[in-house]
Amino acid sequence: MAIDSRIHAIRGVSVMLDFDLADLYGVATGVLMQAVRRNRKRFPADFMFSLSAQEVARLRSQIVISKTGEKRGGRRYQIQAFTEQGVAMLSSVLRSETAVRVNIQIMRAFVRLRRAAVVSEKVMALVEDLSKRVDVHDTVIADIVESIRQMVLAPASGVSRPIGFTADLEPKD
Repeated sequence: MAIDSRIHAIRGVSVMLDFDLADLYGVATGVLMQAVRRNRKRFPADFMFSLSAQEVARLRSQIVISKTGEKRGGRRYQIQAFTEQGVAMLSSVLRSETAVRVNIQIMRAFVRLRRAAVVSEKVMALVEDLSKRVDVHDTVIADIVESIRQMVLAPASGVSRPIGFTADLEPKD
């Protein structure tokens, strides 16, 4: 039951769409939405919202959604998106054993998604810190290489001295 792939980020919130939930619960989308309409007070705007035409168009390019308003069928109503709290509320509206079992799996999927987001944030912070360190070290290494290059390529200055101790060449005070 690939639940994780049915969770979408819309308006900065993780949501599941009405037709995916209906499929998971083993009911028709109309039956699911009828149960929601009968219990509308349980689904405030932060639990469930209708998708705009632009959001549906974006989703249509990512997942298979039938087109609306065509003579060959399709949806007659706007697609509804349920937040994690809205999905939890569905378990009280749909009282079947399947709904309870599926709802537990969906809640676990939302938790996995949140954990993955936290891990992703931590990894990105580490990468950011590493990139700052690499930039600093790259600058230092570049300076060292340039100093070596100047020493190797610089012409010999003045008289070369013989190697070792030579008393006659040492300056006298």
